[in-house]
Amino acid sequence: MAHRLNQCHNVDDFRQLAKRRLPGPIFHYIDGAADDEVTYRRNTHAFEVCDLVPNVLAGVETVDMSVTVLGQRLDMPLFCSPTALQRLFHHDGERAVARAAEKHGTLFGVSSLGTVSLAEIGALISTPKMFQFYFHKDRGLNQTMLERAKAAKFDVLTLTVDTITGGNRERDLRTGFTSPPRLTPASLLSFALHPAWALNYFLRDPFELAELKDHVREGSNVSVSVGEYFSTMLDQSMDWSDAEALRSRWDGPFCLKGIMSVADARKAVDIGASAIMISNHGGRQLDGGRSPFDQISEIADAVGDDIEIILDGGVRRGTHVLKAIAAGAKACSGGRMYLYALAAAGQPGVERALGNMRTEIERDMKLLGVSSIQNINRDMLRYR
Repeated sequence: MAHRLNQCHNVDDFRQLAKRRLPGPIFHYIDGAADDEVTYRRNTHAFEVCDLVPNVLAGVETVDMSVTVLGQRLDMPLFCSPTALQRLFHHDGERAVARAAEKHGTLFGVSSLGTVSLAEIGALISTPKMFQFYFHKDRGLNQTMLERAKAAKFDVLTLTVDTITGGNRERDLRTGFTSPPRLTPASLLSFALHPAWALNYFLRDPFELAELKDHVREGSNVSVSVGEYFSTMLDQSMDWSDAEALRSRWDGPFCLKGIMSVADARKAVDIGASAIMISNHGGRQLDGGRSPFDQISEIADAVGDDIEIILDGGVRRGTHVLKAIAAGAKACSGGRMYLYALAAAGQPGVERALGNMRTEIERDMKLLGVSSIQNINRDMLRYR
């Protein structure tokens, strides 16, 4: 078990360290998923039923792993998917992840449920930034978020489309997890057993949802579960015409996050989206749904020439990234792969997590016999 950052060689090492550092309810919020967590597990296991076929004697002394996706040039084919509530996991929150992503020349996604303002992140880093948009019932809030993302010079707008109601996250029900954390005898005991976390949480800047606090009570001091938030605050009547209207109000690349079917991928092309993130929200919404990797090939075969495809979810290894690209993805993204690291050690943790993945991708490209990401293709995959 990893006790220190320099012993964290993979995602599971960071997970173990995060589990030691965080109060139970907060660790299980990151770690948990919906219902029986079948889809969550399958997201990673899907990569294991597919093998890479390497070539050799390919002259791979230098490799180029850069990709251009959503109009942004990234130094590696993996980026930080937008995730909520980051200052709950480490007091630097999004600031730490933004700086780490900038150091590795990759894209950083910021959630509508972020805990640092878009304006501050816009001023903090010059590398590519994505704003993840939740479509609220409150139209004024929707408009304000759009304007703030433009003002902060975010490069990409991504609409999440798989949270039309909250997933059944039973671990959160058992632990009583809310944002901000509710003070109960059980949670106070957990905080007392993690004094470093508790001191940072209670003595630093008050926890808030930076883009929501002026619009909804749930943005500041009202404790609410994320499932409850999705089910009550988001607009369940959202449809394709709403997505198209949002795209028309945004000046740059526009992405849909949470597409899983070929039919919906075709509709994304029809409304003029730049890219789709094949994602099941980390298994946190519909349990029993397919994994992104299991769907990527058929979606790429259907629309790969018309829209960029990003695989989001389950990525734990460099080989997972290469398999996804071979199957038709332009790039991959993930949340837990850097959130465990954020919780474990803040910015140095995220830098190490991204650095580990970058090292793996480079090594695995050499072992696969490719010197450029562009050379990876379906011929290198065999499904069991």
